[in-house]
Amino acid sequence: MKYIFLTIICFAASFSCMELGAQVPAWGLAAKPKPVVQQSQSSEDISDFFRPAPPAPKHEVRAVWLTTIMGLDWPKTMATGEGSRQQQKEELCQILDELQACHINTVVLQTRLRGSVIYPSRIEPWDICLTGQFDRDPGYDPLVFAIEETHRRGMELHAWLVTVPAFKIVNAKKMGKKSLMRTHPELLKKHGEQYYLDPGLPGSSKYLTAICQELVSNYDIDGIHFDYIRYPENPESFPDAATYKKYGKGKDKRSWRRDNITKMVRDAYEAVKELKPWVRVSCSPVGKFKDLSRYSAKGWSAFGAVYQDAQGWLRDGIMDMLLPMMYFQGDHFYPFAVDWQENCYGRPVAPGLGIYFLSPKEKDWDLGIIQRELCYLRQMGLGGQAYFRSRFLTDNTKGIYDFLQKDYYPYSALLPPMTWENAQMPETPRLVSRERVGGINERLEWTGQEGCRYVIYASSRLPIDISNPANIVKVTYDNSFTYSLLGAYYHNYHIAVTALDRYGNESQPLLF
Repeated sequence: MKYIFLTIICFAASFSCMELGAQVPAWGLAAKPKPVVQQSQSSEDISDFFRPAPPAPKHEVRAVWLTTIMGLDWPKTMATGEGSRQQQKEELCQILDELQACHINTVVLQTRLRGSVIYPSRIEPWDICLTGQFDRDPGYDPLVFAIEETHRRGMELHAWLVTVPAFKIVNAKKMGKKSLMRTHPELLKKHGEQYYLDPGLPGSSKYLTAICQELVSNYDIDGIHFDYIRYPENPESFPDAATYKKYGKGKDKRSWRRDNITKMVRDAYEAVKELKPWVRVSCSPVGKFKDLSRYSAKGWSAFGAVYQDAQGWLRDGIMDMLLPMMYFQGDHFYPFAVDWQENCYGRPVAPGLGIYFLSPKEKDWDLGIIQRELCYLRQMGLGGQAYFRSRFLTDNTKGIYDFLQKDYYPYSALLPPMTWENAQMPETPRLVSRERVGGINERLEWTGQEGCRYVIYASSRLPIDISNPANIVKVTYDNSFTYSLLGAYYHNYHIAVTALDRYGNESQPLLF
């Protein structure tokens, strides 16, 4: 029965998630919606495959890929002077504001593009997207700025690294003295119109690991996200015959290639965890892992076509989370979502949805395709969702932003904790002060364990149920909160604060 997927329709948007009711006024920071009430359905009205999406859970990955290559999502303005630099920053802040308002909790920012980066690196040159020229300093550190602004809004920032592709052949001479073409030309292979790292060369894994170490050592990122950590399309013509002859050691070539990619993953993962074990390592494998017993991947699978043993990485504990690129519909989507869920080994899998296909310039999908997939993913209990890409969400293409904000993500959500790294509960915050501000407001201040964020809850019922995401008012890196005494009195609200450590573990509440 689990493969009867075409019946999973969820009655489209009107039946997938119920719209929220009135908003609670007077908090001054974030309106707090009422809990979702599910409409009752008799067994005659609805089958198991026609259920609405369950209410929004407290722990769920809600990620968005924010693309910088060619400024597709950001930036639109080139930073060539003080005025344009400020405008570039403001563009990012506007995007982050909109993502926060939609209750997105993870921004996956493209940080390494094609052999170039958006931060001052000792290893690779500046990317062209920031200034219009390769290897030109934009006059500030965009990654520091992005981290600070993302954290200011209570969200996580994961650095997205395009791994194996280097750069287009036509750009090889434009990238400056830190280009791979000059520093490590021995690692590169031409394939089609691009240069790629050769995964079979030991130096390729060392090179990727060095980039990860630089990022994790120098930046307060919450995650490292690998894109394109695989062999390129048409791998049969990838020119690695000499590499295989030297390093193959009697393995068949397909197994050898798969081991090469796994070594890149393992080396990078272990290097990241040695420096900061709380940094969440993820990747975006091809959306179909392999052929299933009743459904073919049609020749395009992670394991078979491009040598990604992504489920094995979860099993072996060298990947914390997967965001498989499931930019499909129908039988190309539902059976393979089940396969990811059944082989997640207790770690989050948040399928990436191709919301760019909603655009009339792409495949002009109906919004109902994405809505049905979202409802199904939540019903299945997968770890969350990811969206490719940011602009199609913030542009509200076909109404996707409205649907998420009003129906699917009515409350904030926390990322699933990485209990395999650390399951210890952080210390409960301790009250520092509680004072009147401006006569009708009260300011609460607390202290807590180093490195923690804080989750602020409010409820008219005692004890406050911190398991209910409807009670979340705010997720913040600040250690203070100001609210309206009049509003709290009128609504009979009580407040609680918990600490959230870098692994995602939450403390017992401090009650006010």
